[in-house]
Amino acid sequence: MNLFALNLMLAMLWCALTGSFMTANILTGFVLSFATLWLTSTAIGSRSTSTYFRKTLRGIVFVAWFFRELVISNFRVLRAVITPGISYHPGTFALPLDCESDMEITMLANLITLTPGTLSVDVSENRKILYVHTMFAEDPEGVIREIKNGLERRLLELSR
Repeated sequence: MNLFALNLMLAMLWCALTGSFMTANILTGFVLSFATLWLTSTAIGSRSTSTYFRKTLRGIVFVAWFFRELVISNFRVLRAVITPGISYHPGTFALPLDCESDMEITMLANLITLTPGTLSVDVSENRKILYVHTMFAEDPEGVIREIKNGLERRLLELSR
């Protein structure tokens, strides 16, 4: 059985036993069942178990990191909007992609668009370049470096 499905099934069993299907209780059940599966992973003994636990932990770290980036971007945009006389230089640049699959490119484009102050505009025909518009394009190479070393690298670690 797929470990994620088993984890969800155990989380739902937890919710049924406690009598509450609130979000906090579902998350508690998921964490408890994840810990139970991790502790019993030697009995399961398949190679997919270590992959599941590693990817799940990477996913949690990725979500926390992305939430932090969202908060920072929100404050940066807020500061630029409410502070009179602050100058920002909007612009569009070409981001060379290491992403190969449609899913990876779509996820990267959506995460860029979700971040305040940036917008994915288009993908080249050969799917090697993503065109991105940003409010803060004073240093396009710095923005490219930031996306490649941050968002794209972490996304590829999670998806591969």
